[in-house]
Amino acid sequence: MVPGGGPSLDGTRWIACRPGFFLPVRVLSRLFRRLFLQNLQDAFDAGKLRFFGKLAGMAEPTAFATALDQLRRVEWVVYAKPPFGGPEQVLAYLGRYTLASPSPTAGWSRSLTARSASPGKTIAKRARPN
Repeated sequence: MVPGGGPSLDGTRWIACRPGFFLPVRVLSRLFRRLFLQNLQDAFDAGKLRFFGKLAGMAEPTAFATALDQLRRVEWVVYAKPPFGGPEQVLAYLGRYTLASPSPTAGWSRSLTARSASPGKTIAKRARPN
């Protein structure tokens, strides 16, 4: 989720984006590519990635760096669309992925439900018990 705007350069006020617009898709694509590949590199450097089978050679730093360089040269396409419904629906959608797995907060997540704009219409089922 992203806010519909951002702080001014001097940080004194909020500047809202034009209605229906936040970032050009090309800018968003390049930002996502850079951040994704940086996080992938960080995970590699921390020893959090494992490679098996045909990809076993990627465990070598030079092979991994070569693969990332190739990915940096490709234009990525980020699919961006407005949220479906409203904030409640977005949170309900994300909640199915973040609250349905066992976690320290699983106890309180069982009681969470999200409702649509129509009173009484539940759009997300309660999280399953552990």
